[in-house]
Amino acid sequence: MTARIPNLKVIAFDADDTLFVNEPYFQQTEEKFCALMEDYLSHQGLSQELFRTEIANLPLYGYGIKGYILSMIEAAISISNSTIPIEVVSKIMQYGKELLDKPIELLEGVEETLQALHGKYKLVVATKGDLKDQHSKLHRSGLGAYFHHIEVMSDKKEMDYEKLLKRLDIQPNEFLMIGNSLKSDVLPVLEIGGSAVHIPFHTTWEHEKINHKVVHENFKTLPNVTAVLSLFA
Repeated sequence: MTARIPNLKVIAFDADDTLFVNEPYFQQTEEKFCALMEDYLSHQGLSQELFRTEIANLPLYGYGIKGYILSMIEAAISISNSTIPIEVVSKIMQYGKELLDKPIELLEGVEETLQALHGKYKLVVATKGDLKDQHSKLHRSGLGAYFHHIEVMSDKKEMDYEKLLKRLDIQPNEFLMIGNSLKSDVLPVLEIGGSAVHIPFHTTWEHEKINHKVVHENFKTLPNVTAVLSLFA
């Protein structure tokens, strides 16, 4: 693959579920939400209503934990026909704060990979989510010193990546994106002429799933982040 990106200057990493664990924490919180609301709907019905509310709110709140907290509260109000006790709302807010305060769990091989690439290429973080929360996680992870730039994006579509490349003052053929989401980390980057590596995570948010295979000369799937180094051997 490196033969097809001979002008590579910047390697970008997604943060959540690429550098450190994220989605399992959301799933644990959803389990607690469903247990809290079990008198109103089935577990499946509660999950579906929460997901519907999250997706409807993305244009307003964007991605991240704070928007998720608001969506849980809104879903609870809707599911209960506005009869939810204030104590339940307080409990939902507690779940959200616990989610914000989760420990940072680096994925295996992340720091070793960053150490090997640091100084040879400009390394950046390109991730979605809440600005304050993502910066906090990067700071607590201890990985911040490896990165030339941290970009917390409102979304990850072609236009968003084009803006990032403009800020980095590079061309698409000088850019490699590494992440766990085919929808957000791979397809838009390939569309604008960049290269992408997909590192699957064992669980994926439903909104990030696609139902077709990706085949492209500038694309590769690798089993873990350490395998990225094989591209530069």
